[in-house]
Amino acid sequence: MNVLYTKGQVVFSKSGRDKGMAFIVVDVDADHVYLVDGKLRRLEKPKKKKKIHVQITKYVDTEINRKLNDSEYLMDSDIRKALKTYFGDKN
Repeated sequence: MNVLYTKGQVVFSKSGRDKGMAFIVVDVDADHVYLVDGKLRRLEKPKKKKKIHVQITKYVDTEINRKLNDSEYLMDSDIRKALKTYFGDKN
């Protein structure tokens, strides 16, 4: 099964103490994704998680994706804003 992970994509944790929490993918390597939420997991220290332990969504925040791919300055508040947009201000 070949699942594509994209920078700026919203994913949910399927295991661990952060189970059920939403994150945004900031980097991808062969076996892992690096996740942030702007609150507990900040951009300075993203969570390294195996790909099999996250549930992907089809939503990719285009602004976050562009900033990550262009190596532009990105803040934790941008991450929180993107997650808030995904949830439609429910959080």
